[in-house]
Order: sequence, then structure tokens, then C-alpha cells
Amino acid sequence: MPRSTVHWIVHRITEEVVAIRHQVIHLPKTPEDLEVVSRGFAGLAGHRAFLKAACAIDGCHIHIKPPSGPDGQCYRNRKLFPSIILQAVCDHQGLFIDTYVGWPGSVHNSRVLRHSPLYRQSVYPPPGHFILADGGYPCLQRPLPLITPYKRPVQGVGVQRFNSHHSKARCIIERAFGMMKTRFRAIFLQALEVYHTFVPHVSEHGVASHIL
Repeated sequence: MPRSTVHWIVHRITEEVVAIRHQVIHLPKTPEDLEVVSRGFAGLAGHRAFLKAACAIDGCHIHIKPPSGPDGQCYRNRKLFPSIILQAVCDHQGLFIDTYVGWPGSVHNSRVLRHSPLYRQSVYPPPGHFILADGGYPCLQRPLPLITPYKRPVQGVGVQRFNSHHSKARCIIERAFGMMKTRFRAIFLQALEVYHTFVPHVSEHGVASHIL
């Protein structure tokens, strides 16, 4: 099969999957759906204090072959390999409900968050609910309610217990990334053989296909 044909097929299938991604990657649509998610997070945490948790957020580095020239250094992350960042939000079952991808690997997760539609539009979660995040994110009330663990060194039994419950609930996003990477090793566990501007489409393809 000619290389050009393979190229066309890959791009065509990727575009088709990305076009329908919002059918499978979406925020809870009803108050009842949100209540199920919140109860699920409380169950993961093992504490009623997390009954208002609406999702968990984190970033994932997608290994790429960097563009040539000085701009290529912008894609080198703290682990010293070139990447593009996938910011993802999941529910209590590890299902992705929001994604944002495209920033170079050298950019901090908090900066990616501030430029994401989730932060700028602030349509989710509804008032009274919050998002679980790790220590790489800021603890916020507005415009996006973000709850992070207490910073180290941790002092006091109450603080230690909070961090423990928080970790049990938040780790679902890490497990979600792990399952996705295991299923699509060619996308997430080796450098993608595509131009770096096409990587966001391939990544969204992988996320949507994982849910499908």
C-alpha cells in the first residue's frame, strides 16, 4: 500500500473519531448524573466530606518527535523528553468527561489549566461542588473551585487524614491515564510518528476510542 494512502487513511479516521468525541467525552448532563458522580467520589475517598467532588483533573505527557529549530526545546518537559500535554478530567469511574490538549511539554500544568476552556468558561462544576487536583495545581475558589492536598511537611492528624482521603479519590485520574496508555501503547508509550501539530487530534482520537 502506498505511503500516501496510509497517510490519508490515518488522517481520515482520526478526523472522523474526533468529530464525534463530544458524544462520549462530555460533562454530566443532569443533576442526577452529577449526584451519582459525587457519591462515587465520596465512596472512593471513604468520607462524606467528598460528597461534593465533581471530578478529578491531571495532565499527561504525550511523547512526540519535536519540530526542528529552536522551538523544539519548548517541547522538552521536566523528564527531558519532548512532549505535548494532555489535560484530562474524569469522573469517579475513570471515564474522561473533558479534555484539552496541545501545549508544549515544558509548560506547567497550572498554566495549561488557566488557558483551558474549563477554566475560562467556568461552566463546570456547578456551585457548591469542586474539582480534585494534585499539588501541582493551585488551590482555588474562583473562577474554578479546585481542592488540592495540604503541602508538605504535613502536620497534624486531621491534615494527614484529609490528604489520605483526598488521594484515594483523586487517584482515579491516574488510573484512567494508566488504562488508556496500556490500551493504546502506540499513541501514549512511544514518540508519535506524526507532525507535532497533528498530535492533539491523535490524542483526542485515543481518548475517545478508549471510552468507545
